[in-house]
Amino acid sequence: MLVPAETTIEPTVTTAPAGNESYQALVWRRFRRSFTGMLGLVLVCVLLIMAVFAGFLAPVDPMLSEDSFMPPESISIHDQKGNLVMPRVYPIVDSEKLDPITFQPISGPDYENPRVLGFFVTGFEYKLFGIIPSTIHFFGSTDGKPIHFLGTDKLGRDILSRAIYGSRISLMIALTVVTIVTAIGTTVGMVSGYLGGAFDTWTQRFVELVLAFPQLPLYLALTSLIPVTAPTNVFLGFVIVVMSALGWAQMSREVRGKTLALARIEYVKAAIAIGATDRRIIFQHIFPNVMSHVIVAVTLNIPTIVLLESFLGFLGFAVKPPLISWGLMLQDTANYSVIGSYPWILAPVGFVLVTVFAFNALGDGLRDAIDPY
Repeated sequence: MLVPAETTIEPTVTTAPAGNESYQALVWRRFRRSFTGMLGLVLVCVLLIMAVFAGFLAPVDPMLSEDSFMPPESISIHDQKGNLVMPRVYPIVDSEKLDPITFQPISGPDYENPRVLGFFVTGFEYKLFGIIPSTIHFFGSTDGKPIHFLGTDKLGRDILSRAIYGSRISLMIALTVVTIVTAIGTTVGMVSGYLGGAFDTWTQRFVELVLAFPQLPLYLALTSLIPVTAPTNVFLGFVIVVMSALGWAQMSREVRGKTLALARIEYVKAAIAIGATDRRIIFQHIFPNVMSHVIVAVTLNIPTIVLLESFLGFLGFAVKPPLISWGLMLQDTANYSVIGSYPWILAPVGFVLVTVFAFNALGDGLRDAIDPY
């Protein structure tokens, strides 16, 4: 009798994953694939470092006044004879020759008194983090004399140093306003969407009333209520309050829409069934699921506030001297003839554009990583 041969079946070996990938790791992995998102993240980090270490990075005292509307000084690695030398700047001075048409002195580089550049040089005194006095600067002239890579304004102050210092006020206003707007808008939106009923109805009518106001005339009207003689800190605080009071409504409307969808999900109904309080449901179950939208909204709202502050500062309604902001610096560009003669005073516009691009690119990258579908 023939006995069938035994057949041995090799068991399939399945290797278990080393560990489950967390949601944050998954978002980061998607975000790293976005070139614009990573570029925005790098630029945002650079802007924040510039704001924190403004004194260390600024080559010249932002309050130092010299000749007005001095043109930018370019870096050269050649001397007058064309030989290679250490990087240096040749200051622009007036020569004894006169222009045959305007009879004004002809300006040109002073090759006899170059200013050699270097890193970690000694310059004006500042306080690191507002406490530690220091005179070390990241770059500048080795002899401590001022150099103007972006020229000077109408009062002879260095534009690059003022733009670096101005990032503190502009970004501080944007981050503070966005923080207040996010806290109020998220809370009101979640509570209104979850509770519903008459509370939601009356809350949304108030939100619509706030959104119906023409914001620009209202900004100008409210900021003009502060006396010109008021302290700069009071004026700055009032501007932050006004921007926050008019900006939370849109965030509230967006979060309410998300909350209405989340309130119908099974785990929320299960929490209600076991007797969980409304506060616990809102902040333990709904809030974590709304955070993804809030984070993206924050990164997209910051450039809006930066643009608004620059515009109000240009009109003279945001920041008062001696504080420095990008909007305040743009007041010098109000005259077309000045722009045509001294185009370098538009340099703060470049800082605003980079900031807007950086946060928008970061927000787009986060949006695609958080919700790829």
